[in-house]
Amino acid sequence: MKKVLFVVLTALLSTTAYANNCVTYFEQKDFEKALIACNTEAEQGDREAQYNLALIYDERIGVDNKEKALYWFTKAAEQGHIYAQLELAYMYDQGEGVEVNKEKAAYWYALAREERGFAYTQYYFARMYAEGDDVKVDKRKALYWYTKAAEQGHVLAQHQLAYMYDKGDGVEVDKEKALYWFTKAAEQGDLEAQFQLALMYVDDKGIEVNKEKSLYWLTQAAEKGHENAQFELVYMYDQGKGVEVNKEKAAYWYSQVEAMMEEGLAGGEYGLALKYDQGKGVEVDKEKALYWYKKAAEEGNIFAQLELAYRYDQGEGVEANQEKALYWYSQAQGVEEKFVFVEAQYYFARMYAHGGGVKVDKRKASYWYTKAAEQGLGYAQYDLALMYDNGDGIEVDKEKALYWYKKAADQGVTEARLD
Repeated sequence: MKKVLFVVLTALLSTTAYANNCVTYFEQKDFEKALIACNTEAEQGDREAQYNLALIYDERIGVDNKEKALYWFTKAAEQGHIYAQLELAYMYDQGEGVEVNKEKAAYWYALAREERGFAYTQYYFARMYAEGDDVKVDKRKALYWYTKAAEQGHVLAQHQLAYMYDKGDGVEVDKEKALYWFTKAAEQGDLEAQFQLALMYVDDKGIEVNKEKSLYWLTQAAEKGHENAQFELVYMYDQGKGVEVNKEKAAYWYSQVEAMMEEGLAGGEYGLALKYDQGKGVEVDKEKALYWYKKAAEEGNIFAQLELAYRYDQGEGVEANQEKALYWYSQAQGVEEKFVFVEAQYYFARMYAHGGGVKVDKRKASYWYTKAAEQGLGYAQYDLALMYDNGDGIEVDKEKALYWYKKAADQGVTEARLD
């Protein structure tokens, strides 16, 4: 009896090990080992292993054997695996790896639809293919399932679908469809959709300008605490952009932003300036960027002050004005003690050298490395030497490289001595 029990336990533990190996290898993206482990477990009837095995056989992940992929998707789907059912619905609907068969597509789609939270499942499935979560990125399939979920009123799917059409993310740009889906999401209270919709009505080529609708959606988002919408209203009322100048309303919305900043809920003027400058989440708008850099600088933000000093010194986006450059440079210098000021310049240089939250700009990086190096910061001297030595964004200049290596070495930078 004990021998029989031992054999049974051994078999059970062996099965469990295979199951764990299937999941583990698959998550580790070791598909050669996963193929063996998942095949064993799939043959024993485990639907998750069957689904994973189908993905491995599908060309998006591994072996490129559509026939076996179809077989294992079907096995998993027959056991109620909703993602396998959705895969089959898509394959038969679009003729991917099989002949188009609308009847079978409808069958598997209907089975999947019986599950609770079906629209969310479609949304999650779309995101999985949009972002490459355990599968290769497939924008066409992501678009397909975002559309299915969006048509059932899933607000996040509507937003993502609008984004894809707006930016041409895996699909041709279609501003009308973007407008349609942003509107659907906005009407359900999606604040970011409301903000994007407002921008489309004033800034987007291909969409008829409608300042009333733009103001309406901005206000809707701003009243619910959307930081960028509030900032946008400050700018509009302060500068008379799309509305009559109204300093009182500008001050009101600015006070709303300040309240959020005090609670740590907003990134502030400098963050907004960077967004417009770099085109992060909004269209690039140098005029608005400059406006918010100035606002941030006036509030004492040292990085905004350094940004303005650079722009007026170099004539980037503004007319060169040495007096203004000197003013903002002196403002930044007066914000902190000298050591902290130099460190800020060095940090600013590295930010532009390596793309830390901004687009890489080697010219701006070398400018600020030089400023910090001239004030004796060893690591700035070393990084500047490297740029001249390697021609990193600037012309190779071995003489200047040697000069700054020596300066850095004198400051105790060990790497400079080695170079």
